[in-house]
Amino acid sequence: MSIAFLLTSLVVVVTPGTGVLYTLSAGLSRGWRASIVAAIGCTLGIIPQMVAAITGLAAILNASAIAFQTLKYAGVAYLLYMAWKTFRDKSMLEVDVEKAPRADWRVIGSGILINLLNPKLTIFFFAFLPQFVDPKEPNAIPLMLELSFVFMVMTLVVFVLYGIFAAAIRTRVIARPRVVIWIRRAFAASFVALAGKLALSD
Repeated sequence: MSIAFLLTSLVVVVTPGTGVLYTLSAGLSRGWRASIVAAIGCTLGIIPQMVAAITGLAAILNASAIAFQTLKYAGVAYLLYMAWKTFRDKSMLEVDVEKAPRADWRVIGSGILINLLNPKLTIFFFAFLPQFVDPKEPNAIPLMLELSFVFMVMTLVVFVLYGIFAAAIRTRVIARPRVVIWIRRAFAASFVALAGKLALSD
């Protein structure tokens, strides 16, 4: 396993994107447990991309502009939905262990959708991963699985750290209602910005 793969993967994972924003939002809104569940969901969202890359769907998407555009605009629509949902949330954050938390499966489901509808991640897997595997090598598929697994582990660890950090400063944020409002607006604006950037991607 090359250093280049590890470094590039780390840069991709650490760079704030939709998954990071979702995990931070979960940590600030519902605490460390929700942030970890969100991180797991975002990590599981990598699996379809990995399967597609390994089974050769890359060639189909690269050859079909319609397939890429469909995936791209589905991602844009979901990001705008996340922005609208975040902006309309007027509730105040509360530390209340008795309050029923959001179902884990819903948090994980949203995390999976965020990465599933992220063409940037798709392109990363399709264009970047194969560069480290010789197609003539008899163990090409196991090697791609190994590299994908390493990427997923890095994603989970980094996202969990992001989420725990957000949860750690949660009580300080909760004590300042205006800060909560502006943080939600910042998240909503970030989702809109990411949607715009994605819509303009080729």
